[in-house]
Amino acid sequence: MQDKMIENFNEQTRQFFEPMRKLNSLMLDNMEKMTQYQMESLKRYSQMGTERMRDATEVSDADSMREFGTRQAEMMNQLSKQMLEDAQALSQMSLEFKAELERLYAESGKAMVEQAEKAQSEAAGQATKSEAPAKSEASSKASSQTSRKRS
Repeated sequence: MQDKMIENFNEQTRQFFEPMRKLNSLMLDNMEKMTQYQMESLKRYSQMGTERMRDATEVSDADSMREFGTRQAEMMNQLSKQMLEDAQALSQMSLEFKAELERLYAESGKAMVEQAEKAQSEAAGQATKSEAPAKSEASSKASSQTSRKRS
């Protein structure tokens, strides 16, 4: 009896913490994915900056300065395109995270409703069982009192 009670308690505790565990796992996975992407972006941007500095050190006359200016404009165009792509990728990751979060909340809500219905039906079943002996006790008391009154 006591083992079953402890087992039920452990199972209820697992069920209680399962949604939080899933939420924490989802958030950690998302944070890891976003951090990885941002680190890659930072690496790309720093490489672009380093290349620009190297090109700037090679400027020695007016022609090389003009070429550097042209390449600088191209690089800025490339940088703006890259930043736009990065923003879109991060936005897509956020939308995926939101969808996963909504799915998780829906699952948790459904599980809670099922648990509540199960608990309610078990309580109703136990109430019915406890009422049956009480009714039979009451009827036996009534019959014994009736028989005493007759005597």
